[in-house]
Amino acid sequence: MPDGWRWDDTLFRGSAAHYERGRLPYAPGYAETLAAHLGLDGRGRLLDVGCGPGTVTRRLAPFFREAVGLDPDTDMLAEAERRGAAGTRWVAGRAEDLPAGLGRFRTVVFAQSFHWTDRERVAATVRRMLEPGGAVVHIADLPDPPPATAPLPRPAPPYDRIAALVRRHLGPLRRAGRGVLVNGTPDGEDRVMSGAGLVGSRRLVVPAGQVVTRTADDLVAWTFSRSDSAPHLFGDRLAAFETELRALLSGGPYAEHLRPTEIMIWQAPDP
Repeated sequence: MPDGWRWDDTLFRGSAAHYERGRLPYAPGYAETLAAHLGLDGRGRLLDVGCGPGTVTRRLAPFFREAVGLDPDTDMLAEAERRGAAGTRWVAGRAEDLPAGLGRFRTVVFAQSFHWTDRERVAATVRRMLEPGGAVVHIADLPDPPPATAPLPRPAPPYDRIAALVRRHLGPLRRAGRGVLVNGTPDGEDRVMSGAGLVGSRRLVVPAGQVVTRTADDLVAWTFSRSDSAPHLFGDRLAAFETELRALLSGGPYAEHLRPTEIMIWQAPDP
């Protein structure tokens, strides 16, 4: 994030109710792939940092004795609590608040959340929270996936036109929260994790490509699930924006391919 950036508790204000419906899932089988690779067997503890409504936490929780989901957005945690997960607890807090008395973990996961943190500081902290041989895992959509070979049965969602409509309502600069400039997602996770003393960078790609249908309601939810088009940013123009958005999406339903999932793994060295 930009120099001097600090967490803003309005970044996803109003987005939690839209998150599960709007966001596409990771590739089917990603949790099982990770579990097999790390030899997860129902023992140890999981920490999901920036867990949001707990989507990834719930998928991984069965492979651990206990799972902890951490997020600073209380609305996201309320959604997580409402959906439930056996053996899981939800904790309000920022990654920079760690270790926060949470103890040690076999695995710490960041699912497209690491870029919202003070990365060097957080990586160093979670390194100290790992059991010997424990792993830090970064889960994300695969950047620049290969083109799908199967044709879509319906038109693809008009994401470019949605973005243009958002910009027309909110201005040309992408914003989040109380005017934070969003300059894109930084890369270099491997450099940061290595600098924290984690070793053995490994990369797994879980294939996908399945066709999913996306209704207008799905794409409205996707729009409002994003920090740069969260409902609160529109103020008293929210209803007008949604009316225009639904008119834009009147040609649906749409279809798109699920993207492959990229999993990066670093481990604490054995003592």
